[in-house]
Amino acid sequence: MSTAAAPQRVAIDAAVRHLVQNYSPKGSRIGWLMMASILVEAWDLYSIAFVLIFIKEQYNPGALELGLAAAGTQGGALVGALIGGWLSDKIGRRWMFLGTMTMFVVLALVQAFVPNMTWLIVIRFLLGVPLGSDISTGYTYIMESMAKGEREVMGNRWQFMFAVGEVLTIGVIVIFLLMEINHETLWRVTLGLGAVPALIILLLRHDVPETAVWLVQRGRFKEAKAVARHMYNDDLKMLPDQDVVIPAPSTRAFIADLRKDPIRWRATVYGWIACFAQASEFSTFAFYLPVMFAMVGVSSLLGNNLVTMALFAFAAISGWVGPLLTPKIGHRGISIAGFGIVLVSLLIAAAALYTDHKYILPFAAAGMLWGHYWDASNCMTIPTMVARPQYRGTASGFAYMFVKLPSFLAIFLFPSLFAAIGQANATLFVAIFPLIGLLAAIFILPEVYGYEHD
Repeated sequence: MSTAAAPQRVAIDAAVRHLVQNYSPKGSRIGWLMMASILVEAWDLYSIAFVLIFIKEQYNPGALELGLAAAGTQGGALVGALIGGWLSDKIGRRWMFLGTMTMFVVLALVQAFVPNMTWLIVIRFLLGVPLGSDISTGYTYIMESMAKGEREVMGNRWQFMFAVGEVLTIGVIVIFLLMEINHETLWRVTLGLGAVPALIILLLRHDVPETAVWLVQRGRFKEAKAVARHMYNDDLKMLPDQDVVIPAPSTRAFIADLRKDPIRWRATVYGWIACFAQASEFSTFAFYLPVMFAMVGVSSLLGNNLVTMALFAFAAISGWVGPLLTPKIGHRGISIAGFGIVLVSLLIAAAALYTDHKYILPFAAAGMLWGHYWDASNCMTIPTMVARPQYRGTASGFAYMFVKLPSFLAIFLFPSLFAAIGQANATLFVAIFPLIGLLAAIFILPEVYGYEHD
């Protein structure tokens, strides 16, 4: 095995460009396999919200412990996004997405048997690490395994998968409530059930190969040719038949590389802003839902779950429609429309609270969720898509950090703000986030649908 020389580097760049700009006939199946992990994350993130009442009933934890149990996965995912993206670039996409699902199967089962709150908090933090890692790795795989245009539509479907996961989670809990299952059994089984879809995904992913793009970048030409031949019926004849040694890319060079290209830099900065804005608007607004339902007369636990399930079923439609519209109106169009709808919906909700027209709130909530599932759809897709292949895992993980940071903070900070300034003022405060996202979409985001590297 030799060290890459200048002619070989030219061949590497040509092969990567060829792969990124063209394929793939089997990409749709692979894309759905990567997106399926969102179901696992949605199950874990939202199941805890619906069973915390039973955990509190059993262990009687303090507010801090309860908050850490709810937010632990978000904190772990913040760590996982950074580590997972970096490792994905270092050791490969395949090893990462197999490793993360294996970890999740084990940890999801373990959390069902925790003896106390301390262990629940620890396990849920650890559980977040593979979740954060898997999202960044999955996005990287999609962007390297699907054709331009197709990869963007698939990447933008993550919010649809979140909504489906949320509906499934609530549906299972509703069934358990109707069966009048013992409350301790209910929360343990609910949390442990997350291992089932994770195991199924792990088995389905087992034979998925490493991406040809990553193999080319690492100088493993023999494997790259074999994968390209299997996936795309392409021998990558521009590459030599012998492997070469290529120094690992420096993670510190990631930002410097982005700044060389104004389009990639602006698109990435927008992605970070949009990730933060959409996560903030959703994490804070979600805190309202039980309060809002009580205000309009929905008071029972079963009733709350049923109404929430209906709202997320409606949101799932938005999550499906948004990606289909992206090829027609572009990333800018879907972002501007999404943040605009959320902003108007929150202003209407605030006005309804100020004027005591509470019957308007469910409609404002539906509008907010519809817009949210559009503005959140591409905030991960854009930074991952425009990054150079050698930094793509890092780019995806870095973007996901901007999703998880506000999600983690909102659980601790927003309830206090909500109590301090009141419902109407807090709703008006939340409107700041979609406003920031809307302005970023208008003034920062260049249209990058179908983007190709130079």
